[in-house]
Order: sequence, then structure tokens, then C-alpha cells
Amino acid sequence: MGVAIHGDCDVMSIDLAEHIRNVPDFPIHGVQFKDITSLLLTPAAFGETIDRMVEQAGKRRLDALAAIDSRGFLFAAPMADRMGLPLALVRKAGKLPGETLSYEYTLEYGASSLEIHAGDIDEGNRVLIIDDLLATGGSIQAAANLITNAGGIPAGVGVVIELIGLGGREALADYDLFSLVTFEVDE
Repeated sequence: MGVAIHGDCDVMSIDLAEHIRNVPDFPIHGVQFKDITSLLLTPAAFGETIDRMVEQAGKRRLDALAAIDSRGFLFAAPMADRMGLPLALVRKAGKLPGETLSYEYTLEYGASSLEIHAGDIDEGNRVLIIDDLLATGGSIQAAANLITNAGGIPAGVGVVIELIGLGGREALADYDLFSLVTFEVDE
């Protein structure tokens, strides 16, 4: 990982990058994990993160938010509350009760599946997808496909952290994307 730079946000009274802990060699050797738990431990930094996410989301025409399991929930729930928007949860397979819609996608070493409750997205709703981090874009693209299959329109993507150099932004080029903090990945 290289030096942190700021993402698409206009206001920067707190340097959020200083509140994101780097954990070397997690979950495997060679990976520099960006840990948002240190951001959550600082109420002013967490509050500023939500303020910035709401500011960016407010620039878009939206009917709902969708949060990706599980760290996306931490940011999307207060956003939905502040914005007065419904929040749909995009969960890992088998975590939602009742009727669900499912979307399977390929990972580097296998496959995974995301689910959403059937009926959580109204037909034609413009939905902003929220997650903590964008790396390769696989789970966000899967969530966008799931929202489309549910009858919604993926109106954009909002993330706290974007890792530059892993192709995520390029993979999501069809979507209006904002990030608050970016980190360069040394390849």
C-alpha cells in the first residue's frame, strides 16, 4: 500500500485516512488490510464519515439505499436514517428469513452468493449501494445485479475506502461511484 489520498468528498475537516488502521499480512501474507474499526472508535471521525456519505448521496436522485453485508450496514443505517430513505440489506446466502432473491458471483478462488428479501426493492426504485471498501468490485457488481433482478435501478455506489490499483473503479465504470478515502496499492 502506498500513501492515502482523499477521494471524491468536498469537505475535509477530519483526515479520515488517519483513522483507518493498516493491518499487514491479514487475512493472508502480503495483504494490507484496511481496518475501519479504528474509525468507529473515534465518534468525531465516524460522525464525519456519515456526514460526508450523506453529502455525496444527497447529490443523487435516490429512492432507497442498499447495504452490503456486513460492514456496509454500519454506514448505510445512519445514512438511511438521516436521509429518510428505506434501507435494503444485501446479505450473504442463508442469513435472511423468508423469501429471497439470490445472485451468485465468481470470486478469485470459487463462488459466493448474495441475497435480498423479495419485495425489499420497489419496481423502478433508484438504489444507492453502500459498502465500506471497494477493491476489485466483485461484491458490489453482484449487489448491483441483484438490485436489477429485484426490479430496482442501481443509481450509484458509495464507499468509505477505495483501493486504487485493483481494478474496482474500472469494473464499476457503468455506475456513479464516490469514495471518501483512497489508498494506492503497490503492485
